[in-house]
Amino acid sequence: MDEKKLAAQQLCQRIQRLLGADASVYCWEPMSRHTTFGIGGPADCFVEVKTEQALRRLWMDCCRKGHEPLIIGAGSNLLVRGGGIRGVVVKLTGVFSAVEVVGERVLAGAAAALKEVASTACMAGLTGLEFAIGIPGSIGGAVYMNAGAYGGQMADVVDRVRVLTEDGDYCEWSQKDLGFDYRRSSLQDGSHVIVRVAFGLHSGDAEQIKATMEDYTLRRAAKQPLDLPSAGSVFKRPPGHYVGAMVEAAGLKGVRVGGAQVSEKHAGFIVNRGGASAKDVLELIELVQTEIRKKYAVDLETELKVVGED
Repeated sequence: MDEKKLAAQQLCQRIQRLLGADASVYCWEPMSRHTTFGIGGPADCFVEVKTEQALRRLWMDCCRKGHEPLIIGAGSNLLVRGGGIRGVVVKLTGVFSAVEVVGERVLAGAAAALKEVASTACMAGLTGLEFAIGIPGSIGGAVYMNAGAYGGQMADVVDRVRVLTEDGDYCEWSQKDLGFDYRRSSLQDGSHVIVRVAFGLHSGDAEQIKATMEDYTLRRAAKQPLDLPSAGSVFKRPPGHYVGAMVEAAGLKGVRVGGAQVSEKHAGFIVNRGGASAKDVLELIELVQTEIRKKYAVDLETELKVVGED
């Protein structure tokens, strides 16, 4: 066993002893299993944390040793390089997946899927989350980046967020504390972990809510390459432009680098046609950015979080 794998194994054994039954620990875990792109090298120590107490213990232990853990959700906006991730990667499970309705509020753990939360609101006759029905990913990631679609966004419906701060304390932030803007929140400015979100919704007609969600689902299926692994829309929308239309007009629709391709169905997406590497994706992104800059004098900014070693 080489030194890198031995160090990873020792780290995993220590973390398992620290957390016990409150977590499941995996050594040298392929991150391709945990991203919607299906891309990524191994994480030294991949930890599925089931309770708030275990999350705090793990967070404080890692920070004391100078290695803040990487918290991931459904991996829908994540690109992991082929060399993988040194240190600890944390995926929230257990209590962090719970969803409940209290009056006109939906309370959801950060690991709950957006689709599940939107469906729960629909069944309770609560309106406001219709836009979220087809957005891939988890609640934590969606709030962190203020995800949105069809004219709606997290900023419109989030009431309060429970977070673990960089000091290891649990506290609640109001909607005003979150500093929402286009595809961002103030949570991106520091080391904070979202653990639970309260959505403030309104009573509505359950049948109409359901019909709206079905319409959004059909529209998404008709326009987006849902049959291939991707990370959703790759680029943020620049003011006054639509990314897909620009990329298509630049003649880049269907262009490939290795296993990565600008989607033939929606040019705002990059898909994994099979065997794509992070290097393929990043080279294709750079190609698109260069061509769009030449043609439109527009700098495309990605929505992806890129992590790991080459």
